[in-house]
Amino acid sequence: MSSQSLYLSVIVPVYNEEGAVANLHREILAMCLGMGRGERVVGGGIEENAPTPSPLPPTHSPFFEIIFVNDGSSDRTMEVLKTLSPIKIVNLRRNFGQTAAMDAGIKAASGRYLATLDGDGQNNPADIPRLIAKLEKDDLDVVSGWRKNRQDKKSKRWASLAAAFVRRRLIKDGIHDSGCSLKVYRSECFDRVNLYGEMHRFIPAILKIKGFRIGEEVVDHRARTTGKTKYNWKRGVKGILDMFSVWFWHKYAARPLHLFGGAGVALMAISAFAGFMALYKKFFAFQDLSNSAMTNLSMFGFFIGLLLLVFGLVSDMLTKIYFGATLDRPYDVREVIENG
Repeated sequence: MSSQSLYLSVIVPVYNEEGAVANLHREILAMCLGMGRGERVVGGGIEENAPTPSPLPPTHSPFFEIIFVNDGSSDRTMEVLKTLSPIKIVNLRRNFGQTAAMDAGIKAASGRYLATLDGDGQNNPADIPRLIAKLEKDDLDVVSGWRKNRQDKKSKRWASLAAAFVRRRLIKDGIHDSGCSLKVYRSECFDRVNLYGEMHRFIPAILKIKGFRIGEEVVDHRARTTGKTKYNWKRGVKGILDMFSVWFWHKYAARPLHLFGGAGVALMAISAFAGFMALYKKFFAFQDLSNSAMTNLSMFGFFIGLLLLVFGLVSDMLTKIYFGATLDRPYDVREVIENG
């Protein structure tokens, strides 16, 4: 074993999932106990000869921890979690969002491998051993689940397809389904990574930028049976904005002059062309431009839009520097409770 005392940490962010957490905990516990005994765990219609990790020596038992992060739930989720065992509960003071909850769970974990999944029960914990097996077999650092046969509403699937189309053009991380929360990581992936905004969707891309090796595996996806989805158009917009942030960080974080300087040169070229056309119309075509404001309005609008975009990108960089260099975080943990 490495310096970590545990083999596997399973991390589940939850928000208002009182009807799902107990059954999900039972499934995770059964999967972990089965792995410890070397049993073959079959889930999601995966063939029975799928590889699983070899059984661990008895000296490393118990070798797992189950971490639920309560992201400021307003229902009975926290009460239900307190009845479960074994469990580590990270209780946030209010609802900070899935990315913050996932970051809090990752920082509370002590396993060599970290597995993350949604708290609504749509991800199948029985797929985790196969992801670990692929990670070990192919010597990867991250294995992302691919919900090839999604059991969501058509509207949600279409929105995800549109976001995936844009993501593939901007980020090119080679992952079909980056939005799938079911993933397995080596713990060292997060030694110097903090998550913000809706960045949990783009963890493979962020890690690939840093040089980690990523892969994917088809996983089961089940229909939601309790509660209601937390995804809406606002989260979609935030995800797209964060996608541009990841794109910028990947392409220009180390050489922003190439972006801003290139945009400046292009802008000067456009302005020079517009000025030439204005001179031509004034002195050669003899047109009166005194009552025309279209050129000025177009130029001012372009300048303002460019300044706003630059300001947003620079602000994003400064935010990452601030949270990375200080002890502050964009969320606050109220308490950590361990049962069993």
